[in-house]
Amino acid sequence: MSKIIFYEDRNFQGRSYECMSDCADMSSYMNRCHSCRVERGCFMVYDRTNYMGNQYFMRRGEYADYMSMMGMSDCIRSCRMIPMYRGSYRMRIYERESFQGQMHEMNEDCDNIMSRYSMSNFMSCNVMDGHWLMYEQPNYRGRMWYMRPGEYRSFMNMGGSNMRFMSMRRIMDSCY
Repeated sequence: MSKIIFYEDRNFQGRSYECMSDCADMSSYMNRCHSCRVERGCFMVYDRTNYMGNQYFMRRGEYADYMSMMGMSDCIRSCRMIPMYRGSYRMRIYERESFQGQMHEMNEDCDNIMSRYSMSNFMSCNVMDGHWLMYEQPNYRGRMWYMRPGEYRSFMNMGGSNMRFMSMRRIMDSCY
């Protein structure tokens, strides 16, 4: 079972909130959050409620002052547990919205979509198997987006209107 503990102050000080599942709004548990400890599993944390805003991937470990470490300007407002997965990974990416245009099927990490597939961007995808992290820059850099199994017809409708994904990696069971 996954477990993350949030602390109001840096270095695991102040009030704390323990979480073992998804939490869409943490504001009723704490006013601010400046450090956290992931004891088991992996989580995505968000700087807005309802799993919106900037996303950050947290694996097992201690984050004594993650706000300055990750460049967060605000505190965590929601979190999502990433379930353990040990099966195969498969995703189709499409050049345009609604699964239109050029399509490529992926089953492994890709550090540069443009150089591998000659695609400057893709606007929709279908995650058939596994959990993935998408990054706005090549080599797994920049803002990230968590994709779980499902159809994503338009990234613009997901709040990523100016988001371009240039690399992606599988979330492997190594964080458990």
